[in-house]
Amino acid sequence: MAEDFQDKNRELHAEIERLKQRISELETDKNLPSASKMEQQVDVTPIDQADVTLRRLVQRIAMILQAEKIVIMFHDREMGDLKGIPPAFGVDEIHLNAFKVRATHGVSGKVFREGDPIIYQDIEKLEEAREEPFGLMHVKNGVCVPLIIERRDEENRVVEKSTIGVLHAFNKKHNEEFNDEDVRLLERMARNVGSIIANLQMYREIVEEKEELAQTFESLTAGLLLVSTDRRLLQINATARAIFQAPQDSLGKNVEDIVKDTAFLGAIEKSLDGAEPGKVETHLTIGGHERIYESQFASVLGQDGKGIGVVAILADVTEIRNIDRMKSSFVAMASHELRTPLTAIKGFSSTLLDGLDDELFDKADQREFLGIVVGECDRLRRLIDDLLNTSRIEAGESLKPNYTHVDIRTLLDKAQKVQQQATHKHIIKLDIQGELPALIVGDEDKMDQILTNLLNNAIKYSPNGGDIIIHAKAEGESLVIGVKDQGLGIPKDHLLKVFERFHRVNNEDNRKIYGTGLGLFLVKHLVENVHFGKIWAESELNKGSDFIFRIPSNINIEEAKRVTD
Repeated sequence: MAEDFQDKNRELHAEIERLKQRISELETDKNLPSASKMEQQVDVTPIDQADVTLRRLVQRIAMILQAEKIVIMFHDREMGDLKGIPPAFGVDEIHLNAFKVRATHGVSGKVFREGDPIIYQDIEKLEEAREEPFGLMHVKNGVCVPLIIERRDEENRVVEKSTIGVLHAFNKKHNEEFNDEDVRLLERMARNVGSIIANLQMYREIVEEKEELAQTFESLTAGLLLVSTDRRLLQINATARAIFQAPQDSLGKNVEDIVKDTAFLGAIEKSLDGAEPGKVETHLTIGGHERIYESQFASVLGQDGKGIGVVAILADVTEIRNIDRMKSSFVAMASHELRTPLTAIKGFSSTLLDGLDDELFDKADQREFLGIVVGECDRLRRLIDDLLNTSRIEAGESLKPNYTHVDIRTLLDKAQKVQQQATHKHIIKLDIQGELPALIVGDEDKMDQILTNLLNNAIKYSPNGGDIIIHAKAEGESLVIGVKDQGLGIPKDHLLKVFERFHRVNNEDNRKIYGTGLGLFLVKHLVENVHFGKIWAESELNKGSDFIFRIPSNINIEEAKRVTD
């Protein structure tokens, strides 16, 4: 028995000496750095070469341990899995992707959780191995160590440890078995592997965050520029490029070569000098239309507190400014519109009252004065109705329609006769082209309101008189109706805007004609939302305008109610 023990002891000593000799040979190889040298190499390797360094390190681990396969498994914190990641040695990509196990299971999970290495000489006898796909890789024996990263203080003391995965070496060559010396070597190299993986992971996260931030900047609807202290563009997004019509390769160029607005450039200079430039408005013509941008500026500081540059944000405030102008204009016009009928009502009522006792006015005068009072009351009522209806539309409350069968020819005749009584300077004509449908489905009151508003506009914007023509015709399953005048006309760039609330063409002739700018807005709503049609304007300056709308003539009452409900 003693002799057997001595024989075994001699064999072990011989094996240890052989291993030491092998390690010494490998470390003196000029092309193969020692484990300590590899640790130094990891510290100075640039991040962009870390993938290459890690691949070489995995290959050298295989050479030092004489292993057929090396696999790194990284812990996915979101999924709770340990999964094989590249680079690997002796394992193809398909098998590497299949090498995955829950962090709570298997050999890999045990090493990951407990932090202690495992050597197994016969995979078939290891119970935990059954939970992992070792069979795919034809594993016979192996060693597994945790991948641990350490954070050290200024005195090189370990202040924090964390396990990020495990490192496997499979199938010792020459039918040999892994031993404790292999474990020590693998643990030493695992520190390098863990360090590289952690740095790579951090680098990739930074790159991903940078790309996400860049994509966020690029997709902003507001314009964004970042200008360095030497006046060069560090960042400019798609909206800002469109605003300033800048080329794609604007980065790195001087901001003065891209931006031509002096007020904007002046604000950047103030910001770079440490002053507060406040908000700056930039007026630019884009696609033939003037746009207004409000810019805000802020200094950008580095971690050391020194200035990096200035960031500018441009917001499109064109619509806001237009609404502000329209509201101001509306207040002025509405004040006049309200004052005018009230002045007439009070004036003629007072005149009648003063002459009541002395019978200064005969029946004809009284009738005329009272007619003016009634007309001005009607005018005031229409103004109030327009304001109330506009308020309801903007609040999302539709004007509830009352659908019936409408005799369109009778309605057109009525509108012509009523409006002819309102003017002595114009001749209102009715032009019916071909046969019209006997009856169509619609809201008769609201259709009368459409015609009344269009005729009132035609009279109002034809101050010199002339013919006003109501024309109508059937086109297939549609009815086309228009009101054409010989008035002032509308500039081309206002043809679409005239249907916006509060919008009025602002020129010398139109300033003399008062109105709220709500009539056509209401007409558009009644045509499109109540009668399922479309309205447009055709016009030429000083030659008149033609407002035309098309509505379906074949819709039935049930279908109309279903659509509007």
